[in-house]
Amino acid sequence: MYKASKNRYQTMNYRRCGRSGLKLPEISLGLWHNFGQAATEQNARDMLTAAFDLGVTHFDLANNYGPPPGSAEAMFGRILRSDLAPYRDEMVISSKAGYDMWPGPYGDFGSRKYLIASCDASLRRTGLEYFDVFYHHRPDPDTPLEETMGALDRIVRSGKALYAGISNYGPEEAAAAFGVLRELGTPCLIHQPSYSMLNRGAERSLFDVCRQNGAGVICFSPLAKGLLTGRYLEGIPSDSRAAGDSPFLDAGQITPELLQKLRALNGIASRRGQTLAQMALSWVLRQPAVTSVLIGASRVSQIEDCVKASGAAGFTDGELAEIEKLL
Repeated sequence: MYKASKNRYQTMNYRRCGRSGLKLPEISLGLWHNFGQAATEQNARDMLTAAFDLGVTHFDLANNYGPPPGSAEAMFGRILRSDLAPYRDEMVISSKAGYDMWPGPYGDFGSRKYLIASCDASLRRTGLEYFDVFYHHRPDPDTPLEETMGALDRIVRSGKALYAGISNYGPEEAAAAFGVLRELGTPCLIHQPSYSMLNRGAERSLFDVCRQNGAGVICFSPLAKGLLTGRYLEGIPSDSRAAGDSPFLDAGQITPELLQKLRALNGIASRRGQTLAQMALSWVLRQPAVTSVLIGASRVSQIEDCVKASGAAGFTDGELAEIEKLL
């Protein structure tokens, strides 16, 4: 039986999530693509327990994570029951619904029927009594926002989740969602956008909207789908995601210009005593609005590397200027 490290809270930093009472670790673990049926349960167990031993208390799921959809939640549930159940109250576990999940008109987007049914199904797969955070995964252009946010409010009021969140909403959409939830009496805890050195759209106004509305921010893909891990500094390895048929990273994206930029960023990281991945996470965490970053991993060593970004030294004005020029 797994026993958590007694030192698990000694090195990780925790940040308050918006204007709530909840704190999240600076580094959170997402179970997007390496916890489905193709993954080995032992490796998944090793990653989850290693992360928890390192102070990672937040684990992020969604109904469609796998592949196939639902399998990441099912695997997490098995490992929770076999190893992590004694520590449930020390963890923040989140899930989402908003992408295609089952056939027919009720298995996608943001209707009340889909969101509540999805939450119930996710709870069954994980074996949980409640989620700490339940998100709407993406905006629905056809369903009234009041219905979608009303479903989140109902999920929280029914005890199926403690907090409500949104993901992939643009600034205007997020502001409207925040307003509806506030009127319903269930303020939005957190927004989950994509943000990294190579994808900076959230800087334009989304961060400001979240701060003005007291919502925390947790960034997914902070390592730009692996481009900022150092994996591609010498080109495209034959066993890499970009070399295969992954729909998430295409070899055509890795241009000579991008490689030059990545190598220059790696040089700055080396001078700081960091890996490229650690510096990329530290750079995201420098944003005052950001509560946490969501990393993905396929092995324990990647988690061990990334968590070292928590509490790392800040950036000098000269480093930030050099990075800004490259980006």
